[in-house]
Amino acid sequence: MKATDTPDTARNRAGTRNIALAASLALIAFSLRTPITSVGPILLEAVRATGLTTTGASLLTTLPSLCFGLFGPIAPMLSRRMGSERALLLLLTLLAAGTALRVIPSWQLLYLGQVVACFSIGLMNVLLPGVVKRDFPHHVALMTGLYSAAMCAGAATAAAVTAPAANAIGQLFGNTSGNAWAWALAMWALPAVFAILMWSTQLPPAGTRIERTSRVMRGLWRDPLAWQVTLFMGSQSSLAYIVFGWLPTVLRMRGMSAVDAGLMLSLSVMAQAAASLLLPFLIARLPDQRWVNVGALLLTGLSLVGCFFAPISTMWGWAVLLGIAQGSAFTLALTVIGLRSGDSHVAAQLSSMAQGIGYLIASSGPFIAGSLLHATGSLYSLASLCAAVCAVSAGFGYAAGRRVHVRTGASPRGQS
Repeated sequence: MKATDTPDTARNRAGTRNIALAASLALIAFSLRTPITSVGPILLEAVRATGLTTTGASLLTTLPSLCFGLFGPIAPMLSRRMGSERALLLLLTLLAAGTALRVIPSWQLLYLGQVVACFSIGLMNVLLPGVVKRDFPHHVALMTGLYSAAMCAGAATAAAVTAPAANAIGQLFGNTSGNAWAWALAMWALPAVFAILMWSTQLPPAGTRIERTSRVMRGLWRDPLAWQVTLFMGSQSSLAYIVFGWLPTVLRMRGMSAVDAGLMLSLSVMAQAAASLLLPFLIARLPDQRWVNVGALLLTGLSLVGCFFAPISTMWGWAVLLGIAQGSAFTLALTVIGLRSGDSHVAAQLSSMAQGIGYLIASSGPFIAGSLLHATGSLYSLASLCAAVCAVSAGFGYAAGRRVHVRTGASPRGQS
């Protein structure tokens, strides 16, 4: 607050900064899934153009969750060295560069670009809950819902727009080289560029001392609540990646066309965005998150069974219900990271643990689902797997929803 400011002026300035900060975080979040969901709709074109093998194509779809799990734990170290704001700016730059690199139509550079993009996304996944806990300590659920909704909106937009964009680019330039798909992939660097421009206005002044913490939080890895949060994140994420990877295939096995199956997935992701935005208003009225966590996972299981076995004519309704359930589960898993943490430093460490281990767990979900489906050819085996994961995740969600803090050895467990 400047010496000449009145209290009202200072409040207005703080309010304007908070709005700009919230908008910047939403734009960052919008960019965090576009490089991933843009691949699926034109994967066949990329395979034909680059000579990528079937195994290579499968690995390409597994890269995101693997990168998130392997690289996410690096984020707190980068934040301590550079500060959260400059770390996010660096990672956004890497995200834009990796996404743009996919414009070159070769499978080697497609892989390299995807690894660079997913590396940066994995670290930003971890940093954002700590930034929210630090800058919006009294609105953790609301802000988590906002950036979760923006993330889902980016995912749905990329899934729906990439294939039509590739067709339009091909028609515009005569599609003489057959590389319109590469331009369609690379265009998703643009949201990251816009996020860079907006986030650069949030950097602290040059010479500002980077806030550091001397606390060593090794006790976090021995805390049962921290593991419950982590396993809640990992188990519900495994269901999400099973849906991303196999729901269109399941619907096609049931007789739905490829276009309609893709539309059902896009519809489900759009419903996730709506649920992520609206859920915080429900959380704010609850004493804790135990039963809403359980409810989200039970609804996920019910809607998956509907997608697997209900009449095709009702599929749009089940797709919307699945999106609401999974959007709620994802937002809740992110929200409990902040709510179970005593401060932003603990939130950053818990986020690293929960998302690092959680996404490694999640990466096994599509592989196991695909193996079961290939071995049995039956949707009953896949439905049984999903039901079991839902039950386990509901148990961890109930435990992670208690109104207590994780123990780190640096601060006592207390009320959220």
